[in-house]
Amino acid sequence: MTARSDLDLPEYSDVVEAAAILDGVANKTDVLTSRTLDKELGVRVFVKPENLQRMGAFKFRGGYNALSHLTPDERKRGVVTFSSGNHAQAIALSARILGMEATIIMPKDAPKLKVDATRGYGGNVIFYDRYKEDRDTIAADIIGKTGAIFIPPYDHKHVIAGQGTAGKELFEDVGEIDFLFVCVGGGGLISGCALAASRLSPKCRVIGVEPEAGNDAQQSLERGSIVHIDTPKTIADGAQTQHIGKLTFGIMREKVDKIITVTDDELISCMHFFGERMKMIVEPTGCLGLAGLKKLVASGDIPPDSRCGVVISGGNVDLSRYCELLSKK
Repeated sequence: MTARSDLDLPEYSDVVEAAAILDGVANKTDVLTSRTLDKELGVRVFVKPENLQRMGAFKFRGGYNALSHLTPDERKRGVVTFSSGNHAQAIALSARILGMEATIIMPKDAPKLKVDATRGYGGNVIFYDRYKEDRDTIAADIIGKTGAIFIPPYDHKHVIAGQGTAGKELFEDVGEIDFLFVCVGGGGLISGCALAASRLSPKCRVIGVEPEAGNDAQQSLERGSIVHIDTPKTIADGAQTQHIGKLTFGIMREKVDKIITVTDDELISCMHFFGERMKMIVEPTGCLGLAGLKKLVASGDIPPDSRCGVVISGGNVDLSRYCELLSKK
């Protein structure tokens, strides 16, 4: 196991720095509440709607922060990354804002909306088969030929720090809370939010939520080492990761209290709630946090009247796919 001292892990000061860089560039998404939800669950719920962020997801925060730290020479070489969609859009948009070239490696089954948006932001999209091909090998080949700088989707100091600004804003807006529910794919968002929680709401229990079909983070924290799995088959395409990162694991094992899982049906139920009651389109991955909160309330693990934060990761979903999923309930 890699010792913490061997890793250049971000600290809360990096989140503060990222907030300054993102000021006036990223949207400061307003915290939302729902009397209906509070009454149903018997707790006070504060929703951080990153589906209302630029390019429709929290990923813009980390992407822009990471690219902003590149030197002038590095910016001239351009950037490359891989993503199922939201990080792809974040890097493409951030690169356009900063005057850089961006190459994005995307799975060929990525949602059409996310592919089209990535191209619309100026990204050069290269497809691969996520079930048969290795995206790391493809990225390495591109870097070898072009000298582009690789910006990973989550295992990067400045990406994590940027994502943490969502949590920082939440705590600054509503004060200390008892529980924070965050979706987990590669772990960038929950790691950054955990850094913010440790400083701004130290008694808060940070709960990660994964799709039942892909609980690699849960297994990793239980085992004490990073667990690799096959690409999970789930409607939560933003959480179809095969493993968390070294940096994110290093933070999660220290600052995340628990990882739980939810089913695709539970995600669809939350999509219905957000659409019908809060008038928002939220992608399946973005529903992981609320589904996790509902699950722990039902199991009696959340005391009545607790103050609970829920981070919606994004809202980028094809409308045809969105309607198809909602019709299954």
